[in-house]
Amino acid sequence: MTSHVRPALDRARLQAALGPPWSGIEIVDATESTNADLIDAAPTQPAGTVLVAEYQRTGRGRLDRRWASPPRAGLTFSVLLRPSAPASQWGWLPLLTGVAVRDAVAELSGLDAALKWPNDLVLGAGGRKAAGILAQVAGDAAVVGVGLNVTTTAAELPVDTATSLTVEGAPPLDRTELLVAILARLGARYTQWDDTGGDAEASGLAADYRDRCATIGRDVVVSGTDGGSFEGRAAGIDADGRLVLTSDGRQRLVAAGDVRHLR
Repeated sequence: MTSHVRPALDRARLQAALGPPWSGIEIVDATESTNADLIDAAPTQPAGTVLVAEYQRTGRGRLDRRWASPPRAGLTFSVLLRPSAPASQWGWLPLLTGVAVRDAVAELSGLDAALKWPNDLVLGAGGRKAAGILAQVAGDAAVVGVGLNVTTTAAELPVDTATSLTVEGAPPLDRTELLVAILARLGARYTQWDDTGGDAEASGLAADYRDRCATIGRDVVVSGTDGGSFEGRAAGIDADGRLVLTSDGRQRLVAAGDVRHLR
């Protein structure tokens, strides 16, 4: 599939489908990074602003990794949020977003979709990555970005650990319908979480995340933000969204890092 047969997102349908907490949506043909653009615009934009790019030239994921996708081959968007929940609970925002993306993808594509801690969407028995999520703080706001491979072909994927809905055998999907479904689930999840003061246990988010997380129960290697790495078994996710790792009879709580599932 080449870019000229990939239809553009339907602006009118997206705008008509928006409901709380979303206040407005903008679609641009191309940008360097939707997250960077929303962070720059945060002082003047209302909470609930959604920015979508048909092509993102220099998008970045967690640990400053680049996220690249051909024009109109995926969904690349960011949302601007101003939670009333304490900032100490904002670490749940990317995990919350992961649950919403996973549920929408699983329902519309029929694929076996799961989450790799903290916020990668993985597909199929091979557990290859189809989407990544990046959350950043911008003053009194949080910006959460999503990059999802939809019709990206195997030849267009940057690494062999990546995949797309098409590569995994999903039926042809309408990207507009998929984005509407993701935003609906994300909005509902976010509102429920924020209404409980960011309490992931009380809102049901923690239980739902654990249920969808393929990392729990696996032997993993975690690469830390300091460049070091350690191995252990993922025993669970705690009330703060941290990975509970057991190794040599000891328990370790991991707040940030890159996880590799071991066979």
